[in-house]
Amino acid sequence: MNSLTVALASLGGIVLAGVVAHGAWQARRAGPKRASPSEREEPSVSAPGESHAAALGDHDRDDAVDDAGAPARRVSKRLPLELDALIDACASITVDAPVPGDVVLAHLPSKRHAGSKLVIVEGLDSETGGWEAPSAGRRYGELQAGVQLASRTGPLNEIEYSEFVQRMQAFADAIGAGMDAPDMLDVMARARELDAFASQHDAQLAVHLHARGAAWSVGYIQQHARRHGFVPGVVAGRLVYPSSEEGAPPVLTLTYDSQAALADEPDRAAVRDVTLAFDVPQTDASVEPFKAWQAAAQALAVGMDAAIVDDDGRPLSGAGFEAIGAELGALYTALEARGLAAGSASARRLFS
Repeated sequence: MNSLTVALASLGGIVLAGVVAHGAWQARRAGPKRASPSEREEPSVSAPGESHAAALGDHDRDDAVDDAGAPARRVSKRLPLELDALIDACASITVDAPVPGDVVLAHLPSKRHAGSKLVIVEGLDSETGGWEAPSAGRRYGELQAGVQLASRTGPLNEIEYSEFVQRMQAFADAIGAGMDAPDMLDVMARARELDAFASQHDAQLAVHLHARGAAWSVGYIQQHARRHGFVPGVVAGRLVYPSSEEGAPPVLTLTYDSQAALADEPDRAAVRDVTLAFDVPQTDASVEPFKAWQAAAQALAVGMDAAIVDDDGRPLSGAGFEAIGAELGALYTALEARGLAAGSASARRLFS
């Protein structure tokens, strides 16, 4: 074999190798973007757009550590559900003498709902003089029961209210008490009025992040979300930015195709759209969820090369966010004027 033949053969091998490498590169480029192995670190403790929201590290966290390096338990700030005349229809249950909490508990109905509406029973503690959820070892000189007037499922209806009254009457009879329930017509009128108010002042803000170029893998989405404080939710395809208040709804949610999240090889599933949202009445305004929502959308859009669009696919600019923020201020004012400030226990119950 002469030198020319060897040279041509070598050149052909180089060209073939180049073609194979280019094909592999094109195939990889055509697939969804994947998380970078070099950046598989623990979730960041900074909030979305740290200049706009407090860092998670400034608050109690489930994964906080104490001085000894062991995980520190976050103290629960949840309060027991309480009756509220603004959103409950309440019936009084009177007794001739204080009744033991054990007796109350033994006869309380096991169902906590009448239809879809929450039912709460409270007792007036004979020693402390405060209303509380019945508990063993206490004595109660009076009781009251309430059924929620409205929720996102609609207003309390006649069937639900009748179920509530019948169940509470049976309970009262069992403990030797009398019961006085509000008139059904009055309750139905209150329920319809409250439902109308809630319908006019409900808001769940959401924007979509749409891939400009290559689609994203599940790992790629999760990696970028973790950088801004998001953690996996309990539902497939859902990431949450948790509240610092234990038991409270998340401040923000980031959702994407659940089928991609459940795929056998999620990093090969192509996702082109994620939704970033927050539930206005459920979230305390003091944590500035709107600023966190806007900052997270803009930061993720840059990091993931995404366009920020509304439900109709129209681009959402900074001016668009500003207009939404102005409307949100009016909504917060209206909720607070009604005694249902966003993030309050009653607002969370009503808008659930």
